[in-house]
Amino acid sequence: MDSKAELPPVTPRLSPWNWARKNLFNTWYNSILTVVCLGLIYQLGGGLLHWAIALADWQVIGVNWRLFLVGRYPPQLYWRVGMATGVIAGAAAFSFWAIRWRAQLVQWIPLAWILAFPVILWFIGGGFGLRQVQTQLWNGLLLTLVTAIISIVLSFPAGVLLALGRQSSLSVLRWLCILYIEIVRGLPLIGILFMAQVMLPLFLPLEMRLDRVMRAIAGLSLFSAAYMAENVRGGLQSVPRGQIEAAKALGLATPWVILLIVLPQALRAVIPAIVGQFIGLFKDTSLLAL
Repeated sequence: MDSKAELPPVTPRLSPWNWARKNLFNTWYNSILTVVCLGLIYQLGGGLLHWAIALADWQVIGVNWRLFLVGRYPPQLYWRVGMATGVIAGAAAFSFWAIRWRAQLVQWIPLAWILAFPVILWFIGGGFGLRQVQTQLWNGLLLTLVTAIISIVLSFPAGVLLALGRQSSLSVLRWLCILYIEIVRGLPLIGILFMAQVMLPLFLPLEMRLDRVMRAIAGLSLFSAAYMAENVRGGLQSVPRGQIEAAKALGLATPWVILLIVLPQALRAVIPAIVGQFIGLFKDTSLLAL
């Protein structure tokens, strides 16, 4: 048998002009629509460019860039924010290097981020030899990133546990998870944050007052965990029942079946939903300004 006959056909690469004729001007109505869209893009793009060059006052950003980035963080301690940024860049560079060129080191990526996380908080918040910076001085992009990242890290395992608990054979555990998920998903996030920031301190004694950033992170994490549980539950339902039964027939205990068979497939199936949830949580941190 000729090996050349088994090769897939090679699609010829079109020139820009031929591609435009095939996709944009292949019929008379597509040609009209293309011309109209190009006219609108020209008008909008020209107006935006004129505003950006001639009308916009960019000095506002130059004057307030520190307020946007770090808020009221002490200026003499900006080097610590730079060091924390360097740790993040180093962990990201190691992750990219391992994935791109050293596949055998990919398993160490989670450990690198776990070790980098307390170092980042140490540089930003202080303690253990560094001057402490109160969270009242954490503002701007710095506060947004800290609250969003910590809330994401906490809500993900909590959501996975809630999803597993909702499918548990134990009725008490299943109904407790269902009640939590449905009640929290039925409440607005702004209401949960209001309770955490304003109402909760009224019920606690003075010696048990929690930090405002901790209360905000707790509210965001508890809210996001309920939605994360529903996303993960959708992935759990996509795993064929036969694989679970086959794993148990081979002698695997239930925890290993969940860790090695069920969760890898379930989480891979709902990666888009999980990423969307994380993006939504990052944007919801703007409610902390209210």
